[in-house]
Amino acid sequence: METLRTPDDRFENLPGYDFKANYLDVPEGEGGQLRVHYVDEGPADANPVLMIHGEPSWCYLYRKMIPGIVAAGHRAIAPDLIGFGKSDKPTEKSDYTFQRHVDWMTSWLEQMELQNITFFGQDWGSLIGLRLVAESPDRFARVVIGNGGLPTGEGTPGKAFMAWRKFSQESPTFDIGRLINGATKTKLSDDIVAAYDAPFPDDSYKAGARIFPSLVPTTPDDPAAPANRKAWEVLMKWEKPFLTTFSDSDAVTKGGERAFQGRVPGAKDQPHVIIENAGHFLQEDKGEDLARIVVEFIAQTS
Repeated sequence: METLRTPDDRFENLPGYDFKANYLDVPEGEGGQLRVHYVDEGPADANPVLMIHGEPSWCYLYRKMIPGIVAAGHRAIAPDLIGFGKSDKPTEKSDYTFQRHVDWMTSWLEQMELQNITFFGQDWGSLIGLRLVAESPDRFARVVIGNGGLPTGEGTPGKAFMAWRKFSQESPTFDIGRLINGATKTKLSDDIVAAYDAPFPDDSYKAGARIFPSLVPTTPDDPAAPANRKAWEVLMKWEKPFLTTFSDSDAVTKGGERAFQGRVPGAKDQPHVIIENAGHFLQEDKGEDLARIVVEFIAQTS
C-alpha cells in the first residue's frame, strides 16, 4: 500500500490549535503499518472523552471543544482518521473501505487501552465510532451523537447526500477548506480555511476524502450493511446514556436524531438538544456550547 505523510511544517501556527501531537501505528491490512495521529489533552488518569471527526475534516474541528472538556477535569482525545489530518494517507481510493476504517480505529482504540469512555461522533465519526461502541460496548460509558448516523442501506438516501456523493466523485476540484466553510453557518476566516486545507498539499493526498461519501451504505447489499445492521442490534439493546445533539441547519442529517431516540433504550428521557444556528459542522459553529453540553451530560449521568 503506497502512502503519503503530510509534512509537519504544514501544521505550524494554525489558529487556535497548539495541541501536542501523539502517534500510534496500526496494521494497514496488507502487511505494513499506518501511523495514526491523535490529540490527547488533560489528566492521563481522568475518564476519556473520545471525539471522532468526519468527512472531509480532521481533529482541528475539535479545537473549540477540547479546552472546555479538559477544564471540567476530563481527558480529551481526538484522533485523525486514516487519510486525514496528520495521519497517514493511502494514495488509492481502493485502499479505503468502511471495514478497513473500523479495523484501523479498533487497533488504535485497543492500543490506547481506554475505558469508561464518553464517545462523541459526527458525520463519519459516528459511522465508525458507533461500530466501535457496538463491538466493544464495555469500553464505553455513554454516547453523544451530533449530525451523524449508522446507515444500513434501507430507505431512500436524501437528495442532499446523493448530490454530495456525486460531487465528491466528479468534481475536478475538491477544495477541503472551502467545502467545510460551505457547510457551516459561520463564515470562516481565510486562515481557518487554510488550516482545514493543511493536511492536503495537493490532490494526491485526497483519496480518502474523495472516496468517503461512496462508502456510505445506500443499498441493503452494500458490503458494510451487514456489519452495520449487527451494530444496530447492539444499539437497540443499549441502556447506557445516549444523547443526540443535532443542529438545526444541516440538510444532510436533519431529522436523523429520531432514529436514535426511537430505537436506542438509553436515549429515553435524555435531555436531547437541537443546536440552533449551526450547520453540518456544528463543532465549528458551536464548539464551546457543544463542549458544555457534553460536560453537563457526563455530570448528569455519572
